[in-house]
Amino acid sequence: MRRLSMFALSAAALTIGACTTTGDAPSLATAESSAPQPIEGYDWHFNADRNEAQLAYGVAESDDLKLGLDCRKGSGRLTLTATVDKDASPEFHLESGGDTERYPAVKEPAEVNDGALLTAEARTSEPVFLRFRRVGWLAAWQGEARETYVPHPASASQIEQFFAFCG
Repeated sequence: MRRLSMFALSAAALTIGACTTTGDAPSLATAESSAPQPIEGYDWHFNADRNEAQLAYGVAESDDLKLGLDCRKGSGRLTLTATVDKDASPEFHLESGGDTERYPAVKEPAEVNDGALLTAEARTSEPVFLRFRRVGWLAAWQGEARETYVPHPASASQIEQFFAFCG
């Protein structure tokens, strides 16, 4: 059985506490504060030309890419790309707001570091991506390690722009 993350345990505790108390329900500010927070220097970056688009999470204008989503306009299909440790499992294990999905990946040596490059295919209509569009963050698991990919407020709208482009 997979161990629950501290986030999941905290969310469960808040939910149970809200159900067993007779006071007011938690405010929106309290609920939002439990969501993952942006990381300084990292953000989502949307780029599109006439027929193709990319939504990449990483450091702007660098090789530091945590996750890339690419698509052809209106296709409803995504290509997932990530640079990982060379010993990482050949799969994407993604989570957003409680929805999770696993995607078998092709793993090959990375050209920019000693790690590996993963690629996989997915559909924009899968629950984890539909939830990503609603809640605005995505997380990737490698074994027991979880990394959250949260936009800064100024770039949050780029997520919807990307999925509207992809179809």
